[in-house]
Order: sequence, then C-alpha cells, then structure tokens
Amino acid sequence: MNRILFTNSYFLRQDPKEYKNMNLYAPLGTLYAASYLRSKGYITELFDTMLAESEKDIEEKIKEYRPDVLVIYDDVFNYLTKMCLTRMREAALNMTRIAKKYSSTVIISGSDSADHLDKYFSGGADYVIVGEGEVTLGELADYLNGKSEKKLNEIEGIAYVRKEEIIRNSPRKVLRDLDCLPFPAWDLVDFNSYRWLWKKHHGYFSMNLVTTRGCPFHCNWCAKPIYGQVYNSHSPSYVVGMMKYIAYKYQPDHIWFCDDIFGLKPGWIKEFRELLEKENIKIPFKCLSRADLLLKEENIKDLSLSGCESIWIGAESGSQKILDAMEKGTTIEEIYKSTDLLRKNNIKVSFFIQFGYSGETISEIRETEKMIYDLMPEDIGISVSYPLPGTRFYERVVSQMKHKHNWELSDDFEMMFDGEYSTKFYRILHRKVHNAFRMKQLLNEPIRRFSKLWKLPFYFSLWLWNLILFSLQLRQESKSPPVFKVKPV
Repeated sequence: MNRILFTNSYFLRQDPKEYKNMNLYAPLGTLYAASYLRSKGYITELFDTMLAESEKDIEEKIKEYRPDVLVIYDDVFNYLTKMCLTRMREAALNMTRIAKKYSSTVIISGSDSADHLDKYFSGGADYVIVGEGEVTLGELADYLNGKSEKKLNEIEGIAYVRKEEIIRNSPRKVLRDLDCLPFPAWDLVDFNSYRWLWKKHHGYFSMNLVTTRGCPFHCNWCAKPIYGQVYNSHSPSYVVGMMKYIAYKYQPDHIWFCDDIFGLKPGWIKEFRELLEKENIKIPFKCLSRADLLLKEENIKDLSLSGCESIWIGAESGSQKILDAMEKGTTIEEIYKSTDLLRKNNIKVSFFIQFGYSGETISEIRETEKMIYDLMPEDIGISVSYPLPGTRFYERVVSQMKHKHNWELSDDFEMMFDGEYSTKFYRILHRKVHNAFRMKQLLNEPIRRFSKLWKLPFYFSLWLWNLILFSLQLRQESKSPPVFKVKPV
C-alpha cells in the first residue's frame, strides 16, 4: 500500500469550451495531497488529466506504475470541479473500474463524491473523503499500511461501506495553520508541455497558486462542501516563498491566484507587497475578489505594486433586487466604485455574471446589461443559476427541479429548475450579451487610443495643432494662393 497514484476527474480535452480557451492549469489541490503523502514517506505519482485524452489513458499508467492505491483527488481550487459536472463523475467511475481490474484500492475525494456517496460506492470506490482531504488521506493511508493505531471508525472525514451499509464517520475540522502543508508536488507535472501550450495559444506561460482556503461570506447559491463557512490563509511569507521557488524552477510569465477571495485578512496585502519587494520578485498576476473589499485605495495600490494586473469580481447582477435575494452582501454602487478605483490604479477588471436567479425578469436582465455596458470590464464570464446540494438556493428550488441535477459540461447552460424563462432563452441571451459586449469593445478601442492624444497638456496640444495647420498651409501655398492663415497663440 506504499505506492500511490494520484489523479482527478477533470479532463480538459473533454470540455470543448475550456479546451478551446486552453487556459490549462495543473491540478493544484491534487498536488497538495500528493506532496503531503510524500512527506509521510509514501511514493507518489501523477496521472495528469489536463494533458490526457480520456480516462482510458490511465490504464497504461497503472500498468507501468502498478499502484497499490489510486487516489482520485479532485482539484477543489478549480471552479469547474465545484460545478460537479456529470462528465467528471463518469470519468471518476471509469477510472475506478480500470483501477479495480489491477486490484488497486480506490480512494475518492471531491465535492460530487461527498454529495453522492451511493453512486461512487456502487461504482467500485473503497473509500470517499468528505471534507478537506490531506490529513484524512494521510491517516487513511497509514491505516491501510498498518502504521496507525486508529481504527477505521476513528478516522474523521471518511465514508466507506460495511455490510452493504454506507458508514460516514464524524467530520474533520479544517486546517487552520495552512503553512504546515508542504509546497505542492510540482515536480510530478510535465511543465514543458504546459509551457509549450500556453506559449502557442497565448504567447505567455501562466501557473496557478492559492493563498487561502474557504470563504466566510453567505451567497446562498454557493456550495461549500469541503471547507464550510470558514476562511483560513497562508502567511504572506509562505506565499512569497512559493513564488520565489516557482520563479527559479519554472519561470512563469504570469500567475493566477485561484482563491475564492484574495487578500481578505487585514494587513495581508501590505505585508505581501513588502516581502515581494524585499525579495525583488514581481510576477504579473490575476486574482478574484468582491466589490465591497476593493473600496480602500491603499489596498488597491498595494495590489498594483505587488504585480496585480487583473481582478475578477463576482458582480453577478446589475439589479440590487437580485443581489439582495442572493444574499450577496454587495451593492451596485460598490461595483461601480470599485471598478473605477481599480482602473485608476491600472488594474483591469472582469466580471462574473449570473442570469436566471429566481425572480429575475427582463427588467433585471436589462439592468445587468446596462451595468456591463456602462462599465465595460476587460472580460465577462456568464453563467445561469445552478442549484447545488447544501445551499439555501437549492433547498428553495429543489421542488421545481426536473430529472437533471447536474450539468454535463461547463457550457451546458441548462435551467434545472422552473425559472422565469427557458433554457433556450438563456442560451440565446448568453450569446447576445457576449456578442454585444465584444462589438462594443471593438468600437471602443479606436476611440480609446485616439483619446490618449488629449491627455497631453493643453498648451502642448494647442501648439501641436497649430504646427499641423501651419504645415498644411505651407503645402497649400506651394501649390496655390493661401486659403487660410495661422493665427498666433
């Protein structure tokens, strides 16, 4: 039980929209788990689904590596994983079946498996981790190897089958000291392939990091099956240490901090900026935040000086009525103000938008479109409301849900409850808003470039204009009598 093969269930090749975008990032959550087990003396290897064609490819890896245990450990920092797509469930169950052919023990960790224990156990899984996984996995591995004094029923955060009955042990508390975790096992990843694909499709190479776990806010549509309603943070020194390491080892041109919320802890961003300056590290990065957290200009200045070039905001809607119904805790005014402040400090802004929430009508949709076209963010990501188990929103609409409870792919866009309008309506709305947004961006670009001329000091602009007129007059005089004269300033 000493040889452990790690993988996860998200295959980029099987998600047409994301495969076209080719924003591929290593499965960070999986790499943390692999690193943690390696620190306990286990031999770890990775089957990287971001670079594979399908789950069938794992068979060759299993034949080659002969793992005692296959751990399908979903990357909880990848928002696509949180969507619990049915294609991912199928992939996990297919890999489980392949692993059982070679007598491997199968352990699964992820949001979907925690919500649907019966489906995964009937598909052949031996154990499912419920909640944050590293410590639980370590204790389970020790149990399987006879290195633990704990009995199976004493290991917190796992589920298993005993005498045809699903047993779910008591939950495990989340880690508070995240710095106790070793850095992710980046050496298991083929970053030469990642770099080549990034350079080919985008012209630069980006890597992902995370500084926190969880979210303390109460948006009633947001599922939190792993960390619950908590928020814990790595220290700035730990994060700067990771950046220093990957800057030396892998030389990324860009970093995506994939936290739900970046830099929420008071004073964190300032200390982060100071440490980066001390280490002489400045790698451009993007991150996620909330409009109400971006209203202090000092924080925004520290973000900009740290290398932040882009922030995605969960704007969700341009209707205060809908934001309040979501229990978002932000206002439309805060979205406008934070966007203005970020731009003032040369940070680009992008919006996540959600259509289809209960009670949204054409009037609220128009308000959202107005907000988008007023503010013209750098980019927009549009989805429709997606009820996930464990949320208040799910409990509110579950009686209206049809046979389908999960999307198959990330661009499914199907309304799974009786909303105001049909799935077809929202798919058309999605295309319409995206197309109108892109067209407006194209029209704005030449205006934006031209307007830069008028940032010159007034008298210099006036002098330049007179110089142009004077030159035109000279050219005209060489051909015919003067038509106009330049008046002195």
